[in-house]
Amino acid sequence: MLLELDSDQRLWRDTARDVLAKECPASFVRSIAEDRTGSVDTTPLWRKWIAQGWTELTEPAEAVELGILIEELGRATDPTPLLATLTQFTPLVPGHADPARSGAAVYDGITAARSGEGWVLDGTARHVLDGDRAERLAVVTPAGVFLVAAEQVSARRVPVFDPVLHVAEVTVDALEVRHDSLVGGADVPRARDIALTGMALTMVGACQRVLDLVLEHVRDRQQFGVAIGSFQAVQHKAADMHVAIERARALSYFAALTIADDDPRRRLASAMAKAAAGECQSLVFKHGVQLFGAMGFTWENDVQFALKRAKAGELMLGGAAEHRAFVTDATLAGRVPSVGTA
Repeated sequence: MLLELDSDQRLWRDTARDVLAKECPASFVRSIAEDRTGSVDTTPLWRKWIAQGWTELTEPAEAVELGILIEELGRATDPTPLLATLTQFTPLVPGHADPARSGAAVYDGITAARSGEGWVLDGTARHVLDGDRAERLAVVTPAGVFLVAAEQVSARRVPVFDPVLHVAEVTVDALEVRHDSLVGGADVPRARDIALTGMALTMVGACQRVLDLVLEHVRDRQQFGVAIGSFQAVQHKAADMHVAIERARALSYFAALTIADDDPRRRLASAMAKAAAGECQSLVFKHGVQLFGAMGFTWENDVQFALKRAKAGELMLGGAAEHRAFVTDATLAGRVPSVGTA
């Protein structure tokens, strides 16, 4: 599948990339990663994204444009809660999104029991993206999706491979909520498809950043009087990285198109995108570190941030093996819908 953005989409991509280069350079990402006192505040950057209007990309028809933005944010190792807010929280709470407020999604670990005029929520969820700093949470339970304020839960940030990413353990301790906290019209399977597609595009963006840095390095690095990029073995590895990225990118944007069109292939497409992105990051991680040589293992090399963002994406919302197995099982069972079927 050949992916080609139209002129408006290319302009949108280039504009987002320029803004991110100015407002979220590698030096800022490094300052967050090296911060041991919590003195680096990312809130001003989040407010800039709000001012740009980026948090208003909530309509299904804008799925591709949102995908372009998410890919660029992944390329820049964005430290704000935009990914969690737009691709995880917002799809779970139709009609309740607020462009000026951040959100996170709790997909499992919480139960809901009826109690008088309301409900009692209880349990602990792990690996909640931005669960420690979101202003509101969409809590998925067997009874439905509940909209809960951050002050109503206990959240603890846990260390993960990506030092810039916020991942939390969220505990809801016998919380009594009113019946109107139950979100009407929530489509959890569809919301999960959007979350998978968003995570896949984040990983694609991070992998593209790795390739960009690798190509810059192999053009500049000299051995035997020539650039190492002139060696065929190096070219082969760089080409393999490019092919893997383009494959994952094409599948991810196809998934975004199925979301925009409410195509019944959406579930399968999002799983294929996440699987391809997971396989892509594995190859890019291996070749990227190798082509940098010993420098690829050093803290001083900025390639680490993109590598870690891509790897963290693989570890969230199910890995490549899980989604590949789903695609295989669905195909063998004949559960692959065609266009126009429900």
